[in-house]
Amino acid sequence: MDDEEAIEILYLDSLHMELQMDQCSNAIAAVGAGFWKITPNHRPFTLTDPSISFPYVEHEKISTAVLFVVSLIAPAVIIFFVIMIFVPGPSVAPGTPQSKIWKRKLWEWNTGWLGLGLSLALSFFFTQGMKNLFGKPRPDLLSRCHPDYENQANYALGGFPTVLNGFYLVSSTICQQKDQGILNDGFSSFPSGHSSYSWAGLLYLALILASKFQITVPYLLPFSYTATSTSSSVFRVNAKITPNTHSSPISSISPTKNPAPLRTQSAAPPTYLLILPLIPICAAVYISSTRFSDFRHHGFDILFGSLMGSVISIFSFRLYHLPIRRGGGWSWGPRSEAKAFWSGVGAGG
Repeated sequence: MDDEEAIEILYLDSLHMELQMDQCSNAIAAVGAGFWKITPNHRPFTLTDPSISFPYVEHEKISTAVLFVVSLIAPAVIIFFVIMIFVPGPSVAPGTPQSKIWKRKLWEWNTGWLGLGLSLALSFFFTQGMKNLFGKPRPDLLSRCHPDYENQANYALGGFPTVLNGFYLVSSTICQQKDQGILNDGFSSFPSGHSSYSWAGLLYLALILASKFQITVPYLLPFSYTATSTSSSVFRVNAKITPNTHSSPISSISPTKNPAPLRTQSAAPPTYLLILPLIPICAAVYISSTRFSDFRHHGFDILFGSLMGSVISIFSFRLYHLPIRRGGGWSWGPRSEAKAFWSGVGAGG
């Protein structure tokens, strides 16, 4: 067996193991689905609370089905086509075998979908679990509840009825709603699932686009460049490039004793490229806003859900992809077979 065949077998084995690890994301999502079916905690409330007195809107602007398409299906399709069309890009040397090019495409596709799946699975898991734990009333709870106003004292759990006339803290047993699903959903305000899920999927897509098209703020490396050398980067970086004999896709850059002016060592990306990551970000903002206008969530629920989805998406992106500024648009390479499931204490990645 020659070296080319050995590399091929190692690559396929690593790819197979990475695909197996994707089952962890499926397991996380399955646990989140289990949380979805559990009856949430019903936090006591008062019938005089104006923050839960909004009308119940039956037809949401963004339904769960639309959210699924926009946050999962659309990013997955876009990631696939971006990688198939633009990877590996102009960095490929002339005469590179098509087999190597397709291996790079398939690996980038694999890591792109792994990160997306992990981001959405974690978001779903934490969101559904927290909804059940907190059981916070939605802004439209009273409209769902159809409370028994005349006998509210019979359902009182606390309050100050002798000090404030009619102020009772009541349990959900006061509700006369026949559809238990509608009532239980009324206690799922915190955090916003639409917000966390949309930001987990769409911000991840924005990061992928920024990485592949090198849309980042210009920066300076901690050493200087020659003023005569050229670079394949989309930025105007005049660097002395030395061959890289390792498997890492990033070329090494040598410092020089004749540095070029700082202002010529980097440049802002074309402004029109900012549209690419801005579109999914704006979509996430709109989806989150509908939860407020549809009276499904309080403001804090939406902000927290958006923040949680954003943090999860950034974590999932960095788990599989190099930093946007220095990674050249590449993902991390496959793990070796010996370290597929654990590298050992002190052994590194």
